[in-house]
Amino acid sequence: MLADKQESSYYVGMNKLPLTKRAQILTLLCEGMSMRSIERVVGCSINSVDKLLREAGEAALLYHDVHVRGVKAQRVQCDQIWSFVHSKAKNAPTNSRARDPTIGDCWTWTAIDSDNKLLLSYIVGGRHAEYALMLMDDLRGRLANKVQLTTDGQKAYLQAVEEACGADIDYGMLVKLYGAETGGQGHEREYSPSECVGARKDAITDSPDPAHISTSYVERQTLTMRMSMRRFTRLTNAFSKKLENHARMVALYAVWYNFVRPHESLRMSPAMAAEIETRLWSMEDVAALCEPKASATRETYKPSEPKSQPAISN
Repeated sequence: MLADKQESSYYVGMNKLPLTKRAQILTLLCEGMSMRSIERVVGCSINSVDKLLREAGEAALLYHDVHVRGVKAQRVQCDQIWSFVHSKAKNAPTNSRARDPTIGDCWTWTAIDSDNKLLLSYIVGGRHAEYALMLMDDLRGRLANKVQLTTDGQKAYLQAVEEACGADIDYGMLVKLYGAETGGQGHEREYSPSECVGARKDAITDSPDPAHISTSYVERQTLTMRMSMRRFTRLTNAFSKKLENHARMVALYAVWYNFVRPHESLRMSPAMAAEIETRLWSMEDVAALCEPKASATRETYKPSEPKSQPAISN
């Protein structure tokens, strides 16, 4: 029985899962299932799932960095999504990991093309101004033309956009206005933010079209991120224990979202809509990125290390 199970799960003579099973694991990771659940469903060890996530995440990071460039976008929207690594900042440990700068609140900064829904750029790290600048610098290198950019009211964007793009951008900021806090105590108040009573559209640089100063598309993509990656789900124990694995999952998600998952309104993948890919990928294609020919130069990538908390970008 043990020999039959081993032969069905691994290549004979090789300690490696077959391509179809690797693709299944990656699919489940991108469909919101936890690693322990995948271990039970697929019938492999959690070490195999963890190893595959590391390899696929690094390969996806490199592929996105090389191929998502020269995008002819018209309108770009930016947003941030909160999560945490190991523990929330207020519950930081006092043991041997207490001085680990990667522990605590973690923010994923994203930029998408609002027309073809392509996830153009992402940064994993803190919420300081340096991360906004890193996002804008990376975004600028992926665009082929001048665009209209919209962000929320985060003040860090103001200097970041000016330093990265100068006057060569139509930049508008959507500032949401919230009412006074109403009722609720404890957890009810914590998870029930104040009601949004309106929004103000500010033209920051050049002449952005007021009709397109919006963050609706990127906020919907943020919801997709939270639903598709188990480690982003609140009130569970599936959160990331290491920043590296958190960033690898985001990188895997980006390739899955851009190249594999057909967008419902576009009826094709965002990469096809942006004309940087001609066909719809399967998850076997993503799993194949981990082969030696695709990862031979992977170690050349070294994420920058800001003063406060490491950032990992595409």
